[in-house]
Amino acid sequence: MLTDPDGLNELRRLGARSVPVLSRGDDWIFAQNLSQVAKFAGIDEDMGPKLSPDQLVQRLILFIRTAIPIIRQMPDDKLSLETPGRPRTYRVLGHHMMRIPDATVMVANGAELYNGIMTDGLTDAIQTANDIGAYGEQVLAKVEAWWAAKADKSGKETVQTYYGPQSLHEMLERSTWHCGQHVRQWFMLLEMAGVTPPAVVLEDSAFVGLPMPTDVWDG
Repeated sequence: MLTDPDGLNELRRLGARSVPVLSRGDDWIFAQNLSQVAKFAGIDEDMGPKLSPDQLVQRLILFIRTAIPIIRQMPDDKLSLETPGRPRTYRVLGHHMMRIPDATVMVANGAELYNGIMTDGLTDAIQTANDIGAYGEQVLAKVEAWWAAKADKSGKETVQTYYGPQSLHEMLERSTWHCGQHVRQWFMLLEMAGVTPPAVVLEDSAFVGLPMPTDVWDG
C-alpha cells in the first residue's frame, strides 16, 4: 500500500482500514487468521496453531529474553534510522517488538485488540535503547506473572479483535511469531550498524512450528 496507489484505492473501495486483506470481488476478510484465510480460499486444510498455548508462551518469553540485550546494543544515534522497506524507525520497531507481548496480555485480560494496539504506547520517556530494554524487562515480568497465575492454560477462551472473535490460542500464535520475526530483523539491523551481537543467538529450532514469513523483511 505504501507504493501502490491502485492497491490503496481498492482497499478503500472495499471499506477495509488496514492490511493484510484477502479479497475476492466485493468479498474480503482480514488475513490475520490462517484458518479463516484457508476457509475463504476454499483450502481444506487445518491451518490452526501447531504449538500448544504453553509452548507458544515459552517461545514468546524466549523471544523477549533474546530481544532485551540486543535492543540495548543498538547505538542511540541509529534509532532515528528507518528500517528496510517501510517508514518505521529503529526506535519504533524496538518498542513495537516489546509492545506485542504487552498488548497480548492486555487483550487476554479483557481489552479489545483494536487496530493499532500493537504500536501504541511509545512515549517521550522512551528515547534510548536502554529505555526500550527497560520496557522489555517490564513486559517480560508481566508475561511471566500472567501465565504463571493463569489457571486455564487451554487457550480456548475467546478474545475480541478488530478482525473478529478469536481464541486466545490463535492470538498467542500470531503474537509469538510476530515478535520472533522482529527479533530476527533486529539481529540484521545490528549487523547493518556494524555491531556484533552478544553470545545470544536464536537457533532455527526457535521458529519450528510457527508460521514464520520466509523473508526477514517485507518484499
